[in-house]
Amino acid sequence: MTGYKWPTSKNRSRRTLRAGVGAVLLLAALGPLAACSSDAPGRAGSGTSADRPSGSGSGSGDPVRRPPADAAFDYQLGGPYRPPSKVRAVSRDRTAEPAPGLYNICYVNAFQAQPGKEAARWWQREHPELLLRDEDGRTVVDEDWQEPLLDISTKEKRSALADVVGAWIAGCARDGFDAVEPDNLDSYERSDGLLTAADAASFARLLTRRSHDEGLAIAQKNTTDLLDRHRAIGFDFAVTEECARYRECQAFEEAYDGRVFDIEYETGDFDAACRSRGKRLSVTLRDRDVRPAGEAGYVYRHC
Repeated sequence: MTGYKWPTSKNRSRRTLRAGVGAVLLLAALGPLAACSSDAPGRAGSGTSADRPSGSGSGSGDPVRRPPADAAFDYQLGGPYRPPSKVRAVSRDRTAEPAPGLYNICYVNAFQAQPGKEAARWWQREHPELLLRDEDGRTVVDEDWQEPLLDISTKEKRSALADVVGAWIAGCARDGFDAVEPDNLDSYERSDGLLTAADAASFARLLTRRSHDEGLAIAQKNTTDLLDRHRAIGFDFAVTEECARYRECQAFEEAYDGRVFDIEYETGDFDAACRSRGKRLSVTLRDRDVRPAGEAGYVYRHC
């Protein structure tokens, strides 16, 4: 999907904003889903084998290739563009093509639906039973980003969701990505008690298994509360937002032996992270809308 303004700074475990259950999606009244929804099972682009760095691939049987520690990184969720010359790793949405010759991380919104009516319509039409609902049958929504939560509360629903998200992960592998970044691991914190950290860990283990089966490494996205389970889950590295602002960098560094891509959105936080962690972590400054290069408001710096 093009023209999508990406919601950033999802490290919400320390934020004062809180999403409740009170939002109701009027899904039945909405029209048919447009084909561009990034929650639909298809993909907008496809890479070629020439774009695929060695060691990755769908069903290849190769061991997963973790990213190098402290590689210059670019966060391109707002739209793909030619990375700066020193960049060695990049994260892009699963609907984008990977960047040739770089370590490519595929963004997947795995625990919530994408924001917007199109995504909500797709889930309601294809998998209404997999949307989290309160006791009155209302869809539970992360109100900060208007993203319906997926229901990972039971083994059966986690298995069904793993089939849906697993197909997207397989698409990442086919297109030549090296790793996957499943977002909203901390959705249980916005579920009004309907989901637990254990639910999130169990679902993450299913995603890890599928990613590794496809030859992809997998990142823990934020969520320090689950750091003590990262080995049991099987995460290979971490992608963090604002770990300097929330004083979480050291914990991620120790857990992942420096294989951490941190994105800061404030210059002061970026400078502080570079001074204290720049030799051990990959720290990047981006604008909060992660705009493509050339667009007004674009910001990119790396330690």
